[in-house]
Amino acid sequence: MPKALNDFLPQEQVALTALKQNISHAFVTGAGGFLGQAICERLLAAGIKVTGFARGDYPALSTMGVNMLKGDIADEQSLCNAMQGCDLVFHVASKAGVWGCKQSYYSPNVDGARFIISACKQANIAHLVYTSTPSVTFAGVDENGNDESAPYAANFLNFYGESKAIAEQMMLAANGDLLSNGKQLGTTALRPHLIWGPNDPHLVPRVLERAAKGRLKLVGKQDKLVDTIYVGNAAYAHILAALRLSESDKATQAVCAGKAYYLSNDEPITMAAMLNKILGCKNLPPVSKRVPTQVAYIAGCVLESVYRLLGKKDEPIMTRFVARQLSTSHYFDISAAKQELGYSALVSIADGMQYLKASLNKPN
Repeated sequence: MPKALNDFLPQEQVALTALKQNISHAFVTGAGGFLGQAICERLLAAGIKVTGFARGDYPALSTMGVNMLKGDIADEQSLCNAMQGCDLVFHVASKAGVWGCKQSYYSPNVDGARFIISACKQANIAHLVYTSTPSVTFAGVDENGNDESAPYAANFLNFYGESKAIAEQMMLAANGDLLSNGKQLGTTALRPHLIWGPNDPHLVPRVLERAAKGRLKLVGKQDKLVDTIYVGNAAYAHILAALRLSESDKATQAVCAGKAYYLSNDEPITMAAMLNKILGCKNLPPVSKRVPTQVAYIAGCVLESVYRLLGKKDEPIMTRFVARQLSTSHYFDISAAKQELGYSALVSIADGMQYLKASLNKPN
């Protein structure tokens, strides 16, 4: 059943009501994904028409009220046709992951971003919110309270981070570009870190599956702090960014235009504690096994080489990127998002875990 406006928290209701005054029709790429669906739910609740674009079939979204169109973001003409009549774009779709060939990431992430920008110009869509990732700055070392002044990584450990960094720079560089009607394109990029919550198809099931098989391990002797973000908070930040970009007051609009923002729950937590909270939602024992950092990294190097040699498509159990990710800190200074977007985490980790537990244990 579609959600109503009063199903959301008061702060979200205020932002959505304000956005409805500026926007009538939003286009959401990756609408069938975890974050994409959360954004669609909020837009529909505000009475904003939503056209979703995805490669697969999502009848639940159609039932919800989303005008779902099937297509590939690397197909420029399909995008241009689908985006006609919209006045806001949330470009959420991308190929995520830690393994795969360069083209499999560059086609959807880099070409897709380029085509989204081009389609906005042709369709006279002046507001574009891009879902990026903190991986654009990850260079394999600790990130202790980094803010947006941190440079893009000079060397990437996978094609995901590399392709997203290129795409984010394209998005921000397009800010201020002229549309065919003479108006300017406004863009902003959001970098949510480790999105989780009820119906998460990525982090939570992966943790639970590995724990069930006895393959869940911590990397390194020292527990490092990481940031995470509850899915509702991530969606709320996207709504706020869209609201800022669509403000009629040019000064207000310009605050976030052409900028990137780290996003999190603003509650740094050790990876061990986060994993154990997820495991606790299914009453599973806490993770205790550890692998030395260097052993994990060497294993990742060896497995990557073997998989490439054999032409294997599935993801190795360990890669260099995963070894570095799990053994380094990743928490960020989100002051800019607070001050310029008006963002704050509405759902704490503790409350979010209660929602997650209820969803994981509800009867089928």
